Amino acid sequence: MLFLKLFRESFLFAYDALRQNKLRTMLSLLGVTIGIFTIIAVFSAVDTLRNNLQNSVNKLGNNSVYIEKWPWVGSNDFPWWKYLQRPVSKLRDFNELTRRSQTAEALSYEISIDNRTIKYKSNTVDGAQIDASSKDHDKTWNFDFASGRYFTEMESKTGAPVTNIGYDIAENLFPGGDAIGKQIKVMGRYVTVVGVFSKQGKDMLGISTDKEVLLPLNFAHNLIDVQNEKYRPSIIVRGKAGIPVDDVESELQGLMRSIRSLRPGQEDNFSLNRTTMLTNALDSLFGVINIAGAIIGGFSILVGGFGIANIMFVSVKERTNIIGIQKSLGAKNYFILLQFLIESIVLCLLGGLIGLLLVYFLTFGVKAVFDVQVVLDLKNIILGIGTSLTIGVISGIIPAYFASRLDPVEAIRTN
Repeated sequence: MLFLKLFRESFLFAYDALRQNKLRTMLSLLGVTIGIFTIIAVFSAVDTLRNNLQNSVNKLGNNSVYIEKWPWVGSNDFPWWKYLQRPVSKLRDFNELTRRSQTAEALSYEISIDNRTIKYKSNTVDGAQIDASSKDHDKTWNFDFASGRYFTEMESKTGAPVTNIGYDIAENLFPGGDAIGKQIKVMGRYVTVVGVFSKQGKDMLGISTDKEVLLPLNFAHNLIDVQNEKYRPSIIVRGKAGIPVDDVESELQGLMRSIRSLRPGQEDNFSLNRTTMLTNALDSLFGVINIAGAIIGGFSILVGGFGIANIMFVSVKERTNIIGIQKSLGAKNYFILLQFLIESIVLCLLGGLIGLLLVYFLTFGVKAVFDVQVVLDLKNIILGIGTSLTIGVISGIIPAYFASRLDPVEAIRTN
């Protein structure tokens, strides 16, 4: 009960200081507010980027290996001239891997064709992403259907004129209607829509099915050279459940070296890419951003802490006479100390809460302008409140200690 009364009294003192010296108090709180806002905003931005990255990685598949000509991640001494001379992934590579691999759950050969115009009667869509893949595409990638289905095995093998289209493609070609069973014109040929992908939206890696038109590989094979480098051919391998992706990658490396007849000691002429390469590289970047945000916010909080300490010293001086009266009436030193310490904590918590509220309202602004859901999770909120609490204790402990050690007689004489 004593602590609650003390807390109430200290809160009233803090409120009174804020009310009587609005400009001075708000300027002092500004440092804490900016510091908390900077730290939480940066951490929330990093969490948002990491969350979007993870969503993108989930589409690619956590346990998938991509066999391609170029590596996804390079260094400062990136030997591009070596990679330029490598052959692209061939259908022979794909067929041999399909026959020999013991660790693969599914393999797909995929190409990406330049953006094209898609037509249905008088409706057209420009900039559609045309992709073609073998039958296991639905096993090596993660996606859902708003309506319809994926290709059957027979449709894939025979190169049937069928297609899966993205949600935006369907919305523009068939406004208010059903796309399933309709024939659209792709690359000069009519194909029947058998499935429409669910709405995905944009993500960090630019991976989305919303504007995709997916064709069976054998259908595309009749129209273009699917092994041409300009179509960026790739072999995607998803490992069996329970088999570590490292084991899958190790087997694939051995098989590819055998298929391409590479001698012992000869350098690989292919790249085995994994989604962890992207996450590890970006995690390093996120770590730097976190540190930079913590340093900038730390300086702001440091300035705010000095401002709060200055307010507390001024508050002690202004209330020296009251302190003397309280001590003459029997108030203990710890009572005076806690009174000013709690006042300092309340002021810092106020600044921290304002900073958190600014971040909270910022999430709505980002959502409205960029259509990105900002992640403001509980750990960042706790971090903001905890930091404010810590700054309040550090800023208030010395002024509170000096106030508690005042001589009551000398304090009462002070005007």
